Amino acid sequence: MSPPGIGASDTILLFLPDRTSPDAAWIAKTEAAYPGVTIRNIPQPDPETGKLRDINDLPESVWEGVTILVSLWPPRTTETTVDDKVVSPKTTLPDLRFVQVPSAGADRWIVHETYKRPHVTISTGNGTHAPQIAEWVIGTWLMARHHFLSFAGYMSTGTGWQHRLEHMGEDSTGTRIGILGYGAIGRQVARLATAFGMEVYAYTRSEKATAAARADPDTYCVPGTGDAEGLLPTKWFHGSSTEAINDFLSQDLDLLVVATPLTAATTKLLSTAQFNVLDKSRTGKRKTYIVNIARGKVIDTDALLHALHNNQIAGAALDVTDPEPLPVDHALWKAPNVFIAPHVSWQSAHMQERLLAVLDTNLERLNAGKPLVNVLNKEFHY
Repeated sequence: MSPPGIGASDTILLFLPDRTSPDAAWIAKTEAAYPGVTIRNIPQPDPETGKLRDINDLPESVWEGVTILVSLWPPRTTETTVDDKVVSPKTTLPDLRFVQVPSAGADRWIVHETYKRPHVTISTGNGTHAPQIAEWVIGTWLMARHHFLSFAGYMSTGTGWQHRLEHMGEDSTGTRIGILGYGAIGRQVARLATAFGMEVYAYTRSEKATAAARADPDTYCVPGTGDAEGLLPTKWFHGSSTEAINDFLSQDLDLLVVATPLTAATTKLLSTAQFNVLDKSRTGKRKTYIVNIARGKVIDTDALLHALHNNQIAGAALDVTDPEPLPVDHALWKAPNVFIAPHVSWQSAHMQERLLAVLDTNLERLNAGKPLVNVLNKEFHY
């Protein structure tokens, strides 16, 4: 962790969407809390044109002396090639010591040069998105179970009454949910699922054999949400091998929630073999429904298309896809039993207050020399 203390030697640069960018009151409060600190707040939307700015287009003067960066996007710090032209680094960020990323995932940063610097700590916005994404997960599950889209389609012709017995709704009591990646989002999904009477199976990379291991004290949690002590899962699974993943998928899951970070190890984690496992595990029963709110690349798109067309799964709700954005002529749009959203499950009117709560917590801890929250593990990349 970086040396304690925040003051005159520190410059905080914030480059955020306008929905999460801090206001003047927050800046004044923070400047008062850390005398001498310099705060530069550059909202991503250009106030003159309204267009979204590229972080690499910011003036060089903005980067001078930056020690703390709050941004979803990393700036170019090494020479690279763009459109067959060599592009020099925008900044090398020589004084950087802490990065606060607003997103739950940090896949943009784990391939960045600053990530390799041992003295640079990177924290995510993990936990700030859990309530709204968990609601999106359960909302799409209920939508599928109760055929909301089918009945919405009949509204245009006023023929819903004629079709009312064609779509038998199913409640969730007694069903089983498997959560692939039991982080902040997964824990809030488990909380909601438990309220519906669902049995929760959790999957993590590392073993969680003890009560202490199942607790998660180092992640930001919106008060009144989640499963901080890890008490909700009926059964825990773990491992990084294909065999371990397949064993989890073979557990007769009604709903599979994909909530794992995107890393080299999780890219195409669910492919042809895994859909075959899901198919066989539900022989003679309704197939598994999949909800992906992680990253599109965690699922092999071609394998997913095959699974949808061949009834290997009941269907899928996708807030993320590979590629993203999904081209208008992509085959996934017309696949059966699929619902696709444009990566919006994270959206909430509470995002600004939650992100600033995480940032405030980490600034306070950085100043006091205490361990930060949501610190990115540089060995496992999440």
